[in-house]
Amino acid sequence: MVVFGLPVEQLYLIVLIVAGLATVLYLFFGDVADGAGEALPFLNPAVILAFITFLSASGFIFENVTGLGSVTILAVSAGVSAVLSFLLYFFVLLPLRSAEASTAYTEESLLGQVGRVITPVPEDGFGEVVIETVNGLISKRAAGLENAAIDYDREVLIIEIREGTLIVKEYEPFRFKELS
Repeated sequence: MVVFGLPVEQLYLIVLIVAGLATVLYLFFGDVADGAGEALPFLNPAVILAFITFLSASGFIFENVTGLGSVTILAVSAGVSAVLSFLLYFFVLLPLRSAEASTAYTEESLLGQVGRVITPVPEDGFGEVVIETVNGLISKRAAGLENAAIDYDREVLIIEIREGTLIVKEYEPFRFKELS
């Protein structure tokens, strides 16, 4: 069969090469196109490029190996490509996206957290505080609220952040009084 003046096998091969090159370019410049996959997950450029790559690769193989008609091969290749793209999305791309999001933190997310002083905070100076999170320990420079001094190993509450420095005050947990 001839399509666009080319044999079908050659057309599949050209599409495979172009999709492969587009995938490599997407690896390097993918951050620009990442917003497209937020609305509908199957419009994710990685899934679309994978679908086209799988379609052209399986079509090329089936054209050379089997004696089926070109329309049947296209339909079978589309089915194979849809299944492989589905598996790629749910077993590779989704776990990678959630893993990437789970290791990040912003300074604003530290507000209101309780930390422990590991380097004493002098009056009108800086010390160091460590905050325990689900991702591990984070140590940051800290200054006392209203330039207060805070001793080593005291629990502190993060009040605000100024130019990367945590502004903290000594933490006093609320304790219920026992009724007699």
